[in-house]
Amino acid sequence: MTDNNAIKSKRIYWASGIVSICGIIFEVLFGALGSYILGDGVKQYTLTISLFLTGMGIGSFLSERVMKKLIQAFIIIEFAVAFIGGFSAFLLFGVTAYLGSGSDAIFLYATILVIGTLTGLELPILIRKANEIGVQINKSTARVLFSDYAGGLIGGLLFLFLFRPQFGLVKTAFLVAIINIIVALWVLYTFRKEIAHLKAYSVMGGFILFLLIGGVMFGEEMAFSFEQKIYNDPIIYVEDTKYQHIILTKEQGDLRLYLNGQLQFSSSDEYRYHETLVHIPMSLAEPREDILVLGGGDGLALRELEKYQDTKEVTLVDLDPRMVKLAKNNPQLAQLNENSFENEKVHVVHEDAFDYMESAKGFYDVILVDLPDPNNESLNKLYTLEFYSLLRNHLAPGGMIMVQATSPVFARKVYWTIDETISGTGMYTENFHLDIPSFGNWGFVLAARKPIDISDIDINVDTKYLSTDLIPSLTKFGKDEDGTIANEDGEQVELKPNTLIRPNLIEKYERAWRNY
Repeated sequence: MTDNNAIKSKRIYWASGIVSICGIIFEVLFGALGSYILGDGVKQYTLTISLFLTGMGIGSFLSERVMKKLIQAFIIIEFAVAFIGGFSAFLLFGVTAYLGSGSDAIFLYATILVIGTLTGLELPILIRKANEIGVQINKSTARVLFSDYAGGLIGGLLFLFLFRPQFGLVKTAFLVAIINIIVALWVLYTFRKEIAHLKAYSVMGGFILFLLIGGVMFGEEMAFSFEQKIYNDPIIYVEDTKYQHIILTKEQGDLRLYLNGQLQFSSSDEYRYHETLVHIPMSLAEPREDILVLGGGDGLALRELEKYQDTKEVTLVDLDPRMVKLAKNNPQLAQLNENSFENEKVHVVHEDAFDYMESAKGFYDVILVDLPDPNNESLNKLYTLEFYSLLRNHLAPGGMIMVQATSPVFARKVYWTIDETISGTGMYTENFHLDIPSFGNWGFVLAARKPIDISDIDINVDTKYLSTDLIPSLTKFGKDEDGTIANEDGEQVELKPNTLIRPNLIEKYERAWRNY
């Protein structure tokens, strides 16, 4: 093999590795987009991987028909990957905003299949070209596949630790597409003597590159305008963190926080939620010196806890440091939580709540579970028998646990499954629900090592909503929301605890909230 052919073969291997990096980034990007737009991360990543691999299989099959003009074919494929992949995230937000539910799923899954097919076309073409220039077929296949697989690992790590946290979903798609175009133009230059219509390919590649650079510069701003249509109120803050997509909206004084598209609170009525979450268990706990808050990175539960002078230490465990930083530094959010993170009693830990409880030492007098609903696998483990057993093991003998447990009206089976799961640890439970206008009817489960007597509840701190006289009414459930659940034949349904081995809560949650 001549020196010139050796250079070309090495560039083919490099090209295969780089496009593999781009391919895997697009694959995990589509999974992340599906999780954010459509929900249920496990489902979306499963469908993404399945569709992408199916597309690669289709592409490999179609590659049998590409036996001539291999470099031209590769360049055209890269142009297509760059154009479709680059604009994929941007257009998905547009489809979601203007065409609504259903259309976004069809668009995303079609895009995954197309990019997967194009990716499946790349490698066989590169292998044939490496063989054509004098590399033995067994060596060319092995080396190209090595470059592909190694590139896949690098791509996954780059997306996880660089692209998503630093650039967000929309800009990442454009940046990765630019890499595809640069590889195509590099290969075009390497094999320029073999290419007919070289100028046409160069102009086409340059034009697509120009569009993608424009996407990097302005695409995120335009996608932001698409996203604005999804929310009722003007967006005043948006951030993609390592763990979630944070949005703050505000309209006529109503500040709202959304995490991954799910409403967390409205400033117009959040006090109803947080007063119930905090003051009922705090009223019953004996003593109430050491408090643990799981979640609550907005600082609103901490605000209510500041009303108790006998509290000595409050530990808040929230996974995302960016959420806590926002709660501290955003003037409007800090005003709402009354700068609760400045309280010297508060100690913040940035760790997964399950991991924290596994390694926790000592006992807590009150544990407040202020976590998002169990709409994905990561959150589901925080609603399992195993997790609640950890809470029980770190609860002081006279202590209380209060768990936000979604809506007993909209997600009746979910609410009572959470209650059944907590009861499965051997703790006693009491059920509460109330109307929160921005959420609807919302439920909580109170748990303790000893029987709970609600007549002992005495709300003696300053509140806007909760009062001692109101408490008994919060424990009354209507026939369509109580724990007596029947199937279509009128037979009572036995709810089973949610466990790590048998996670039955996610499916119930998805089915319950599908129409809301």
